[in-house]
Amino acid sequence: MRLLRDLGRRKLRSFLTITGIAIGIMALVVFGSMANKMNALINGGSKYYADKDVVSIGSMFSGNFQPLSLSDVEKIKLVDGVAVATPAIDMLLDDSTTATMGTPEMISGSIAGGDQGLENFKVYAASGRLLTKDDTGNQVVLGSDLARKMNASVGSTVTLRSTQFQVVGILEPTLTAPDKSAMVPLGAAQQLFLKTLPPMLQNAVNVNELATSIIVYPNKGVSPETLKTRLEAALGKSYTVMDGKDFDAMLGSISTIFSLVLTGVAMLSLLVGGLSTINTMAMSVAERTREIGIKRAIGASRWRIRREVVLESAAIGLMAGLIGLAIGAVMTTVFNDLGRPSGNVLFDLTLGTALTAVVFATGLGAVAGFVPAWHASRLDPVTALRYE
Repeated sequence: MRLLRDLGRRKLRSFLTITGIAIGIMALVVFGSMANKMNALINGGSKYYADKDVVSIGSMFSGNFQPLSLSDVEKIKLVDGVAVATPAIDMLLDDSTTATMGTPEMISGSIAGGDQGLENFKVYAASGRLLTKDDTGNQVVLGSDLARKMNASVGSTVTLRSTQFQVVGILEPTLTAPDKSAMVPLGAAQQLFLKTLPPMLQNAVNVNELATSIIVYPNKGVSPETLKTRLEAALGKSYTVMDGKDFDAMLGSISTIFSLVLTGVAMLSLLVGGLSTINTMAMSVAERTREIGIKRAIGASRWRIRREVVLESAAIGLMAGLIGLAIGAVMTTVFNDLGRPSGNVLFDLTLGTALTAVVFATGLGAVAGFVPAWHASRLDPVTALRYE
């Protein structure tokens, strides 16, 4: 209560100091939540590619998916160290899909059970079921964000590239790429992908032989990196083989950039909030010089004076941290709610981020108050008592 009473002596100054720190903490919470979301996407991709190689033509991240032939699957199966090779189709949900802060909305087609149990990146149905080998028509399993955007439920019908599909399942949220994916049987995906090809090419290919990538699982004891080298030697330079290290090298820099941005925000908060707190506490000490002199004269130790000033400064940081966290939490919640109808959830405010923000603000206040506290404890009691 004494801390609050001391802060109340200079309401406007305390309010401005707390506001300055709170704004910095709010920015820290917002950027931290965005970094959490981006890191979740990247970590999900790293986990997906960690145990396999993916063969394609060109980059899989360009959005321009090139056709492969299923005959390539048989060629890949002959490579030493290959346990399973299964074809897949990937394409944008809509050609008009615009760039977003995250993964694009995708249609993915594969053979149910084609991994033969070797896939470690598991997805689960929140409602309905996953695709099975018996699904050979226009069935679809939707990711949680995509289902919300389409206002779809199990048993309803959705339109994917002008074709009607029945929803048989909706996935549990993963915070990664599957949240924005529509998973369909390989045959249905081949029909959709054929329509994206130029007319001359449509007439020249067999739709049942189409794929955009081939997922390759290594035998036990064979690393994906070793298998990648063998696949590149067997397939030639016209094919691209990606493993987990390639994915991390390609997208890991994004995580680094966000971490640097977060660090920059934290340092700015440290500079602005720290200087503001030092100024507030220095003026407080000057105003209370006579009071401090009385305390020293009746036996208060220098340690006790330091402790009182540092605790008061830390209380300013704590209040600012809680206010900044509250504002940041409201902002991320509102922005996520506004983005949910379009499937764009950009923020992930975790308990760790919240605790870090509050601890950072409190620590900042305590550290910033140390210099005024040291000065206060060094005051000569006689001189302080004479101070007017």
